[in-house]
Amino acid sequence: MQVSEAEKTPDASLLKVLGNWDALALGFGAMIGFGWVVLTGGWIASAGTMGAVLAMITGGAIMGVVGLTYAELTAAMPKAGGEHNFLLRGMGPRWSFIGSWAITGGYITIVAFEAVALPRTAQYLFPNLSQIPLWEVAGYQVHLTWALVGAVAAVVITGINILGVKLAGVAQTFVVVFLLVIGLMLVFGSFVGGSATNMEPFFTGGLNGYFAVLVVVPFLFVGFDVIPQSAEEVNIPARQLGRLVVVAVILATIWYVMTVLTTSSAMPAGEIAQADIATADAMGALFGSDVMAKILIAGGIAGILTSWNSLLLGASRLMFSMARSGMLPAWFGKLHPKYRTPANALVFIGVLSFLAPFFGVSMLGWLVDSGAPSIVIAYILVAVVFVILRRREPGMDRPLRVGGQGNGGIMIGVTAVILCVALLSLYLPGMPAALTPPPWILFGLWWVLGAVLLFRIPSGITPGEDAEHDLLERLRQRRESARNI
Repeated sequence: MQVSEAEKTPDASLLKVLGNWDALALGFGAMIGFGWVVLTGGWIASAGTMGAVLAMITGGAIMGVVGLTYAELTAAMPKAGGEHNFLLRGMGPRWSFIGSWAITGGYITIVAFEAVALPRTAQYLFPNLSQIPLWEVAGYQVHLTWALVGAVAAVVITGINILGVKLAGVAQTFVVVFLLVIGLMLVFGSFVGGSATNMEPFFTGGLNGYFAVLVVVPFLFVGFDVIPQSAEEVNIPARQLGRLVVVAVILATIWYVMTVLTTSSAMPAGEIAQADIATADAMGALFGSDVMAKILIAGGIAGILTSWNSLLLGASRLMFSMARSGMLPAWFGKLHPKYRTPANALVFIGVLSFLAPFFGVSMLGWLVDSGAPSIVIAYILVAVVFVILRRREPGMDRPLRVGGQGNGGIMIGVTAVILCVALLSLYLPGMPAALTPPPWILFGLWWVLGAVLLFRIPSGITPGEDAEHDLLERLRQRRESARNI
């Protein structure tokens, strides 16, 4: 490990070119990925219409509480890296690495997920897409033409992000607007062609059904925390930036509830359970047109692109920030000389997303399940550091202070910790959403690599405003000592 290029070169800084809408589009678009297209039918089958709605509202409330802690910390520390900076100040370098590594792992799994989801969705529009068989993975035959759809998209989206965050923001805004138009069409179709009778049974599956839906919440809502990652590139007041975190969570909750209600109103539960892509079939049924089903799929592709773009941006900024602090090799902290984007970090993640489609559709479920526990671990640590900083630094400059001047904020932080620990427990063996071996293997491999990097970080560095400086100085001294041996 060594001092990054960003640390060596004073003018190698990120550009402040994003506005209110850009930041909100990044956060909201990151959350509205592909899950609402392919998973809605399963939610309704597992928990019933209102059971799925209740699980989504519960999940939105949990993420809303977590979002409040992010909102205050983001406004107080508007610096690229989000969790990385919060934990560095409140808990020190090693805890900062753990939280940053956790959320980076979650981001990368979803970026790779979207690279697999894109050809999976495109095949709905082009049934003959799969040509030139390559190999089988977990019983799924991978075809070259199918995999190339995701791989080429990985090159394009990575390239857009390298060319500048403003270009990425403009692309994000355009696709989010298209996505919102699709959502309005679903609502209109539900009022015109839907039926409340189709929504029955309202509840099914009992608690197991409810938890089966609730457990996907980390995957569905991850993305509001992209707003803190882009903090150095947003040209708006810190207080407003913090508020956008909570607004993004509220909008995503409304979106998922809307998707469940409109889909269930379109067809009886039995037909939804048998549908290949329930939301698309529901759109077709509501308007009596296969063309409308294909338009919905286009909305699904829009969701893939928004989530992919946002989380690629977020993951690259995290890796950039970790490299700037000396936690990752300096290579990850190098900015493009012209566009001042973390080009090397973007290329690294882009290569992983390029390769993902060649492992086939089985990777979809594995990636979702392997990334979710890491995401929740990061949320727990942010909630913990929120409470720590409230107690240790009561006079810290907080442009946005949640919960008022008393103990309300601490109660919010403690509640966020409890809710996230409960959510994490659902993935453990014997629980309703216990993970299967393949996701645990992917999860374990990520954390084995993380452990190697973690123990290279010096211990004993005091948390605080100077923690990053102290860490870099300690690493410099270590390098000099190694050269003198």
